[in-house]
Amino acid sequence: MPRASFSSIWPWLGLAALLVVADQGTKQLILATYQLGDSTFVTSFFNIVRVHNTGAAFSFLAQAGGWQRWFFTVVGVGASIFIVWMLRSNPGQKLFSFALACILGGALGNVIDRLMHGYVVDWLDFHWGFLEGLFPGGHFPSFNIADVAISVGAIALILDELLRLRRRR
Repeated sequence: MPRASFSSIWPWLGLAALLVVADQGTKQLILATYQLGDSTFVTSFFNIVRVHNTGAAFSFLAQAGGWQRWFFTVVGVGASIFIVWMLRSNPGQKLFSFALACILGGALGNVIDRLMHGYVVDWLDFHWGFLEGLFPGGHFPSFNIADVAISVGAIALILDELLRLRRRR
């Protein structure tokens, strides 16, 4: 596999940076506007809230006593370094690079929160009655733009692999 120069990955690093700026900008707006636990009704299925998540996805390890802040920070930084290496190692694979850039932007957005605050600021609250059996009051766990970027990146990685397998047939 050819190795790309850093100049060939700048568009992907730019996308990751744009996601970090959007994520951090919205989080700063939430921190400046809302107190912890505040909520604004937007629609019958969506609220804007201020939640602090000291854990990972779905508040995994949120009550672990503090060590998880540094663990998830190290994981995020390590993943970011690996992603930049993967971007350089796979030039020209647009969907794959898009996926990695989304994951990179999301990971860095949440790492910044952990370093600055000791928690991740979540603010998107979706809720539907059919989720009541899975989540209290039907509220899906709150999340942020970084989490959306990571999820879009993960979906794009799966799609990229499915397309790669299809091309091999």
